[in-house]
Amino acid sequence: MRVDGKSYRSIWRDGKGTVTVIDQTFLPFSFVTRPLRTVDEAAEAIAIMRVRGAPLIGATAAYGICLAMDADPSDEAFDAACQKLLTTRPTAINLRWALDDMRRCLWNRPRSERAAAAYERADAICEEDVSTNEAIGRHALGLFMRHWEEKGETDRLNVLTHCNAGWLATVDWGTALSPVFQAHQTGIPVHVWVDETRPRNQGASLTAWELVSHGIPYTVIVDNAGGHLMQRGAVDLCIVGTDRTTAGGDVCNKIGTYLKALAARDNGIPFYVALPGSTIDWTLENGRDIPIEERDPSEVTTLRGVGDDGITRTFHITPEGSPSENPAFDVTPRHLVTAFVTERGVCPASREGLTLLYPERRSGLA
Repeated sequence: MRVDGKSYRSIWRDGKGTVTVIDQTFLPFSFVTRPLRTVDEAAEAIAIMRVRGAPLIGATAAYGICLAMDADPSDEAFDAACQKLLTTRPTAINLRWALDDMRRCLWNRPRSERAAAAYERADAICEEDVSTNEAIGRHALGLFMRHWEEKGETDRLNVLTHCNAGWLATVDWGTALSPVFQAHQTGIPVHVWVDETRPRNQGASLTAWELVSHGIPYTVIVDNAGGHLMQRGAVDLCIVGTDRTTAGGDVCNKIGTYLKALAARDNGIPFYVALPGSTIDWTLENGRDIPIEERDPSEVTTLRGVGDDGITRTFHITPEGSPSENPAFDVTPRHLVTAFVTERGVCPASREGLTLLYPERRSGLA
């Protein structure tokens, strides 16, 4: 996508081979890029959310293995790098998926070939992610078009999304926002209700920044306003991403997604989930078995913002010593999901629906 007229991806290798990411901890106040030179730096970028979003976490982990193989291509170094990266974020399944993919690529190779093979595979993972997300958007665009036509094409299409599932959460395009970008490009007058998405405000900071950068109309709302807007007929559809979806169709996404799905069901509003096949955990049937990441309570008790003097600061918002709990994700059960949108098409939120699109999984094959 484009920033100030220049094309960017969220992670890339430059002409010298340096792995670089957009440091999302500075957005929306500053646009900062950061090179990753070691596996420790890649792990740190994932852990403190310089990079975030399940597909981008996977891509960053793949490049983390490359950096580790640059330094030491031994089996021991590979295992240590995988363990270091795997412990950074426990919920997003793309992390494990990418590391397993890199293991299959490298394990039987001579050590002298491992670094070059690792970069080749990590580059391919990134290219595949871009193609996958473009395809997700293309399939969801048909749903957007149908809902807009049902309105008589006389008014804007109001889409509500939660957290950030745009291009910053992937290598490019995004998942839930991919059809928004594509709808805007095709002339559908799309407008996005952007949940602020406490506690880290990925909607207010990242989704809003993406949308304003692309000239797409949007309105930031507090998380608790979504149900009210649905009751007033101001929302035509909801679409979100996912960090892990079970084979049975339960969806794990940013905390607060479940409440949006409940409100959508109560008001008869479609609730779609956009996901690449790599985000499906075929080893789990039920969402209750997904490990839920517990993050630092300070994310709840503080806010980051810019003061009147233009300086970015962290502000405390609770009484000193207030206890807080910070689960990063919740699970939306399959019966609240209208449909999944994947790179292979649209399907019901069920094992049967998913295996229609991924028939190779019926026999348990990869």
